[in-house]
Amino acid sequence: MPGTSTGVGTAAIAIFVGGTHVYRMRRGAVQIFTGETVEALQILSLALGAAWASGVNIYAVVLFLGGLGALGVIDLPGGLDVLSNPAVLITAGIIYVVEFFADKIPGVDSLWDAIHTFIRIPAGALLAAGAVMDIGEPYQVAAALLLGGAVAAGSHATKAGARAAINTSPEPFTNWAASIAEDVLVVGGLSLALFSPLVFFGFFLLFIVFAIWLLPKLWRILRGLIARLGGRASSERMPASAKTRGFKLSLIRPDDRRDPE
Repeated sequence: MPGTSTGVGTAAIAIFVGGTHVYRMRRGAVQIFTGETVEALQILSLALGAAWASGVNIYAVVLFLGGLGALGVIDLPGGLDVLSNPAVLITAGIIYVVEFFADKIPGVDSLWDAIHTFIRIPAGALLAAGAVMDIGEPYQVAAALLLGGAVAAGSHATKAGARAAINTSPEPFTNWAASIAEDVLVVGGLSLALFSPLVFFGFFLLFIVFAIWLLPKLWRILRGLIARLGGRASSERMPASAKTRGFKLSLIRPDDRRDPE
């Protein structure tokens, strides 16, 4: 049948999207040969999944996809083969450990997110482009690059905004719960993208609706917080004499300001 293959796991795992499937074992991975439509869905699912997850935790994405590729569980597209390189996996693993702890400290997590604005979004764009590089025309690769960057920006903004809002609470437990939930979400979302593309597309649409609903609310919360912090800073910079003078003036009634007869 036409189309190339996408590795998806052991012999017990298959993607039943429709049509006839022909299986062949190669290096311990199952290859699925399907029609061009199914292949396009699989590649689009991987591209969107990698970009979306990169906006949440890029190092978990590299470890998950690269680890599965290195173990022969999946065959990564040529543009993503570098993820299974041992040096890349070791580097991602070290930084993931740093992020695992930094992401659970209130305030530090928001600083980490701010720095990673310049890492997660470009990485998501590159991963999406790498997923289609082998089969796509140059314009398709460029489109995947732009779409991947937009998707990564959306998931990153949702994560960073939610964590900044959570930091308004003094207790640290919500940070821990949110951080662990994000890691589970990344692994679960990528698993769906690889093994159940149609289910992932449904999940992805729900995320878009949720982000559209949540982001304006997060923006209002953060804008109010910034305004309060700015007002407090201005009050602290006011000279003590000005504060005292204003207090004294407020105690003088208008009638008391008239000259005595």
